[in-house]
Amino acid sequence: MRPKRRKPRRRGSALTALSALVLLADDGCAFAQGSNTSRELPPIEVGGGETTTRKKPVASRRVGKPSPNGHRNLVNPAGTQASDARSVASGAKGQPGMASETTVSGEEINARPFTRPGEALEAVPGLIVTQHSGEGKANQYFLRGYNLDHGTDLAITVDGVPVNMRTHAHGQGYADLNWLIPETIAAVDVRKGPYFADEGDFASVGSVHVGLIDRTRGLAQVSVGSFGYRRLLGMDSAKLGDGALLVAGEVGTYNGPWDNPDNVRKLNGLVRYTQGTSTDGVSVTGMAYVSKWNSTDQVPQRAIASGFLDRFGSEDPSDGGNTNRFALSGRIAQSDDLGSWKANAYVVKSQLDLFNNFTYFLNDPVLGDQFHQHDDRLMAGANASRTLNGSFAGLPMQTTVGLQSRYDAIDLALTNTFQRGFLANIRSDKVGEGSVGVYAENTVRWTDWLRTTVGWRGDYYSADVTSRFNASNTGRADAALSSPKFRMVLGPFNQTEFFVGAGYGMHSNDARGATTTEDPGDPATRLTPSPLLVRTKGAEVGVRSTIVPGLDSSLSLFMLDQDSEILFSGDAGDTSATRASRRYGFEWTNHYRPRSWIDIDADLAMTHARFRGYDSGQAEVYASLAGYPEAQIGNAPGNYIPNAPAMVASAGITLGEKTGWFGTLRWRYLASSPLTEDNAFRSSATSIFNGRLGYRIDNGWRLQLDVLNLLDTKANQISYAYGSLLKTDTLYNLCTAGTAPASVCQNGVMDYVLHPVEPLTFRLTIAGTF
Repeated sequence: MRPKRRKPRRRGSALTALSALVLLADDGCAFAQGSNTSRELPPIEVGGGETTTRKKPVASRRVGKPSPNGHRNLVNPAGTQASDARSVASGAKGQPGMASETTVSGEEINARPFTRPGEALEAVPGLIVTQHSGEGKANQYFLRGYNLDHGTDLAITVDGVPVNMRTHAHGQGYADLNWLIPETIAAVDVRKGPYFADEGDFASVGSVHVGLIDRTRGLAQVSVGSFGYRRLLGMDSAKLGDGALLVAGEVGTYNGPWDNPDNVRKLNGLVRYTQGTSTDGVSVTGMAYVSKWNSTDQVPQRAIASGFLDRFGSEDPSDGGNTNRFALSGRIAQSDDLGSWKANAYVVKSQLDLFNNFTYFLNDPVLGDQFHQHDDRLMAGANASRTLNGSFAGLPMQTTVGLQSRYDAIDLALTNTFQRGFLANIRSDKVGEGSVGVYAENTVRWTDWLRTTVGWRGDYYSADVTSRFNASNTGRADAALSSPKFRMVLGPFNQTEFFVGAGYGMHSNDARGATTTEDPGDPATRLTPSPLLVRTKGAEVGVRSTIVPGLDSSLSLFMLDQDSEILFSGDAGDTSATRASRRYGFEWTNHYRPRSWIDIDADLAMTHARFRGYDSGQAEVYASLAGYPEAQIGNAPGNYIPNAPAMVASAGITLGEKTGWFGTLRWRYLASSPLTEDNAFRSSATSIFNGRLGYRIDNGWRLQLDVLNLLDTKANQISYAYGSLLKTDTLYNLCTAGTAPASVCQNGVMDYVLHPVEPLTFRLTIAGTF
């Protein structure tokens, strides 16, 4: 998360109506069929695994049904998991309700070379995953013209457990996936846009649901690589009673190319018991993870250009952190003659201590600006839904109703530090935040080529904040939002379907921002609390076609409005409100398999992103910096949204059969983006190639070499532009001497601040199954 810029405190249709006559809901199972088929909604399908004697709905009369559109399944997996992509007790998976909705198999994900676990999600079309700090910190995400920071507006779950953290010490929606073992991924379900009633907080731009494997062949794997990379992985499963017990564990170390080594130390484990199938089964999963690391955070370009710092150097070598996460969760799903139901519950205990220094000597010219963010929480929740198959006026219909609940008990602290040693308190809070969401969706098939889904979602949030240092910032915040949803599918016509979606969504803000009335660093400064919930609304049209043999292609045009991008700034301890925004663009996704041994994908996404309205407060900041161009540049008012990428593209080819030689070549492109509202600073485009070459033999042994940043491109993982001070800056001397205006010294020198891509990197893996 980049530090916030300093600013003055400133305070339907007849069709829909007909569908709404019935209680609403569908999980996407209703799928339009050809004119020569039954008009029944498709039955609930059991995704592999053990069979069950429970009665199921009558099967569709359609025969020779092809693989569902939107389900991408690699023929020749690099991993060892079973081919069933649906986890036990995950519930039925229906056909996609939007052109941008898709499922990516774990085999396909593990066929890709990537640097860190979070990058496994780059299998999601249009999603870029980066890292601007140490390896133990949450990744940074970009999707549909959003810099999603560490997870805001991208909802991520693993085995039904939310990853995004509300009211987090380092940023709202913080989503750390460093504990994810990629080899345990069974499938990733992807949705985009606020059109699905069962998607709530943080899901306005998209949602990513990671399912875990239930069983595997025994695997022992050793990886070694450049810059001190070491990883040991072992996993196996065995029959236990009527189910299966899966155990997986990894230990890893990594230094990176940095002058100050990351010195990452990671220990990770998973135990999972499953019984039954995706629609009639039960699973219990336990996870444990601990990690500690040093960080080389982003550094100013002027320090590199002057030779003061190397490209891989660090201004504050004491930055870093440690974290742990312990989780226990359970899922159950059952089907019957009326339909199906599913439920899950979870409890997660996590802790993070993070030390960062993004502005160097801007606030403290002697000891520097390092700060410590502490987050210690217990998160618990439970969800349940019921799906009923029926009819309306003789038309096939499916209705789903659901309840979702969550509570976070959080201890938070923000302090000033020097080389990780305590200097002064900024704020410390105890927060209890709970939410309840109810939703309903109804799908009606009006004809063989038309189905509609109408949904509604209601969310209620309540938070109690106790400020240990400032009673004026103690308080309670409550908020509720109602969100209607609509989707329509036309087709298939000649193996082509058309999709329309519209709806309202939301994300929650940091609860501390909703109760804070005084600046924690300056109690004399009054602040206006931010809303606890922020409204979003979007619309999308799309088309998906498989008319070309072997090619699954989709095109989506979307628009997304946000009432306000108001967020709590964990780096500063108060709130920063931006204006309303609008984004519109398109995504074009292609997956082509002309032969059993070749798999090709190519994705392109382009977005136009702008703030709406005029920022008079920023105009005042710009005027206050007159006479000091090194501080004034980049501070003019404008409508550009910082770090909103206009274009994202990726492509890859995977070759090989189940045994013998195999290989992968992948390309990922992140276009130039504005870094300030006035577009005075822009990032450079990033284009990276990764490759893999390996050999598999039929006894389960595998040898592979991953080459990351194949062309040794000197690009940046992330770039920002904001004010900071180094002791070598002329302005530093003027400020310490008291000759520069206070507003200029508070802003600092505007400059590019960057975190480079790791250079050419090799990683060798030897794996055997038993």
